[in-house]
Amino acid sequence: MLLPWLILLPFIGGVLCWLSERFNKWAPRYLALLVMGLTLLLSVLLWLQGNYSLPDTLALPQWQAIFFMPWIMPLGINIALAIDGLSLLMIVLTAIMGIFSILSSWSENQPNQGAYHFHLMWILAGVMGIFMAVDLFLFFFFWEMMLIPMYFLIANWGHKGSEERAHVNAATKFFIYTQASGLIMLLAIVALALIHYQSSGHWSFAYHDLLNTKMSALTQYLLMLGFFIAFAVKMPLVPFHGWMADAQEQSPTAGSVDISGIMLKTAAYGLVRFTLPLFPEASIQFTPIAMTLGVISIFYGAWLAFKQTDIKRLVAYSSLSHMGFVTVAIYAGSILAYQGAVLQMIANGLSGAALIIISGQLYERTGTRDMRMMGGLWKRIMWLPALSLFFAVATLGMPGTGNFVGEFMILFGTFG
Repeated sequence: MLLPWLILLPFIGGVLCWLSERFNKWAPRYLALLVMGLTLLLSVLLWLQGNYSLPDTLALPQWQAIFFMPWIMPLGINIALAIDGLSLLMIVLTAIMGIFSILSSWSENQPNQGAYHFHLMWILAGVMGIFMAVDLFLFFFFWEMMLIPMYFLIANWGHKGSEERAHVNAATKFFIYTQASGLIMLLAIVALALIHYQSSGHWSFAYHDLLNTKMSALTQYLLMLGFFIAFAVKMPLVPFHGWMADAQEQSPTAGSVDISGIMLKTAAYGLVRFTLPLFPEASIQFTPIAMTLGVISIFYGAWLAFKQTDIKRLVAYSSLSHMGFVTVAIYAGSILAYQGAVLQMIANGLSGAALIIISGQLYERTGTRDMRMMGGLWKRIMWLPALSLFFAVATLGMPGTGNFVGEFMILFGTFG
């Protein structure tokens, strides 16, 4: 019964944040922090209650906690939630990133704090739902639901140093990319459910029912592409990355933390949880193409990152490179590479979010995110440059950091 509360707490907390601003302008901050603290506590309690482990990428998940409630019965749509080791790790990461995103904007004088934290909390609620949904229609509902508050977060509370038009343009580009790809996934989900209905005689969007759906090789390949394109846009992979740098640059610090820390990881989770198990033969056939896109993303993302002068754009393109590693690992078919991918997602989420928070703090103190204008900071604010150096080294994947271990496991598992 704890599972729905991981979603309901941020949902309800967001509404309370919106209403509480009428009484005290600081109340939304404290309420949001309290709610995400409780969410993290619930996720830790779930961890202590179960025997969680990471399965192979193609193995069926071993659910440790399940929640089921009928929803739209004529179509076989239910509120079905479940978690295993992978989803719980992502839930804990989401709760931690949620706390960091709230704290990162604590001292910022954002207008309409209640509405600001409302959108922030609903993004987190949507991400929580993605990591727990085992009904494909419910998964799509949460997938699309988190995009709407993110759009308003970018458009209404974007980077202070940019014009409002830049905020709206970045938000619109983000929304078009993700909504268009989401529509393709919806068509694939409905087609899969229709094929299952034709073979079984009853409607169902349940994960375990659709796993055994029989279809032709061509149909399976086309449906797999529908899922892959949606996830490739969100990860993102080259050539679907056009939205990311602008969205990162124009987002408020909290929004950028959510994009880099957790939103990109929902796509990798979708590949592991849905694309590979639902379409195993098509995924094997598609592996050379997926791994090629991953390798291109690694090098192209790194090349673009080298050219940046804005810290947030640099972090965005470094994340593109890291998610290329994750894609290669997912399609490598190796348990070691898969475990490295999970570690890489967690390490990249933490180091990328840390650099974004630091960039926000530097902007508050210097009025710029241009690295060419930041000389002499060691003498003025020594602790910020020191932290920047540490997390930059971590993002580079130097030995002794989580990124290095994750990338080493990915390379060893892929080529070993």
